[in-house]
Amino acid sequence: MPITVLIIEDDPMVMEINAGFLSKLHGFKLAGKAYSGNEGLALIKEQSPNLVLLDYFLPDTNGLSLLKKIRSQDYPLDVILLTANREPGHIQEILRSGVSDYIIKPFTYERFQAAMEHFRFTFNKLNENKLLEQTEIDAITKVHRESPQQNDLLPKGLNDHTLKQVLQFLEQQSEPLSSEEAAAGTGLARVTVRRYLEYLEKKGDVIMEVQYGSVGRPMNKYRL
Repeated sequence: MPITVLIIEDDPMVMEINAGFLSKLHGFKLAGKAYSGNEGLALIKEQSPNLVLLDYFLPDTNGLSLLKKIRSQDYPLDVILLTANREPGHIQEILRSGVSDYIIKPFTYERFQAAMEHFRFTFNKLNENKLLEQTEIDAITKVHRESPQQNDLLPKGLNDHTLKQVLQFLEQQSEPLSSEEAAAGTGLARVTVRRYLEYLEKKGDVIMEVQYGSVGRPMNKYRL
C-alpha cells in the first residue's frame, strides 16, 4: 500500500511544485491538497493521511499552531515542515511538537527526495510489527554512525566514501538485500559491494540473513 500524503500550502505554484516532486517518488500517493489550515484539518479528518507536508505561513493560521492542533487530537500521522521560516525559536518549538523533518524553502528535489525516502524507510520499519535492532533505530533517528576518520583504518581496498554510499543506500531500504541487489541500487560492482557488506557485517553495522529458496543455493541478504 502506498503512503498517503496531504499537502497544506497556500501558494498554488508552490503546491504544484510539491505535488510534482511527490509524483516522481515510488511508494507515495497524493491524498489531497489544502490551501489553508481549516481546509487541511477537514481533509485530515476525511482522508486520514499517513503524512502531511505542511507550510508554516498560512492565511488563517501558522504551521506551528496547526501542528499543535493535529497533535492535541492524536491523529495517527506524521508531519514534515516545508517552509521559509528560519526563526530559531519557532523551529525549536516545532521540533519539540514532533515533526519528521524540517525543510527550508526554496529546496531542491534531491533534498525533498531524501526526506521522503527516509520517511518511507522509517514508516515501513515501524509497521513491520517486529522488535527493532539498535542499528535500525539509529537509522530511523539519523544518529551519526561512527566511521573511520582516516582511510588507513579500513581494510585495504576499502574507502570511506564508498562505505558511506553503501550505508546510505541500505538506510533507504525496507527489506534485506543481496549483494547483487545492493550493487544494482548503488551502481557499484557486485564484488565491491559484497566486500563492504561483509566488512559492515563483521563490525555489527549490518545484519546478515541467510534466505533459503525452493531451489538453488541459500542467499545471504543484508539489512541495517
